[in-house]
Formats: sequence, structure tokens, C-alpha cells
Amino acid sequence: MASETPTIKTEYAHIVCTPGIVGKEARIAGHRIRVRDIVAARDLGGLSPEEIAASVYPNLTLAQVYAALAYYEDHRSEIDRAFEDDAEAVEDFSRRHPDLVRDLQPDKELDS
Repeated sequence: MASETPTIKTEYAHIVCTPGIVGKEARIAGHRIRVRDIVAARDLGGLSPEEIAASVYPNLTLAQVYAALAYYEDHRSEIDRAFEDDAEAVEDFSRRHPDLVRDLQPDKELDS
């Protein structure tokens, strides 16, 4: 019989951490949606919690979205560090594999 990896509940309703699932990052219970995914939709996408629940993650309740945002406010350095780690990994990959990274600059010929 296989043993299950224990899910660690947090003091926030709807927010859990599970080793082996999304890098043990804080996420919405029952989903692979990380707290930082919700934060990105709000901060980078400019969406309200209501818009996030209605259009980006329609399987989430508004309470789950607000729980993720509350968790972020109390664990800001942890979540911000995860964003920074990802950005550093992308930069490192781009430096090591420039042939695999598409130039994201607009094609100047199309502007003519």
C-alpha cells in the first residue's frame, strides 16, 4: 500500500502546502493553483478578486481567492522570493540557451 504525502494545512482557510505538489508552494486546497498565481493575476493582470474568480479561475470561489491574497499579505517575502527565483531561472536559461529563446522584439519589417 503506497503512503500518501501529507498535506500541510495552514492557518488560512483554503490554503495548503504539500511536498511534491507545485514545489510545496502554498496553493488552493484541491487545486494546483498557487497563491502566487492569484497574486500575479491581480498584480500583473490588473484584475480584481471578483474578476479572478469569475474569469481566470472559474472553479475557485471568491473566498478561496481572498484567502490566497490574505496568505500573500502575511507571507509576502516568501512569495516574492518565488517570483524572483523564477525570473532568475528564466534569465539563466536565456543566457545558456540563446538558440532556444525566441526574440520577442517586434519584427521591424512588419512595421514598414
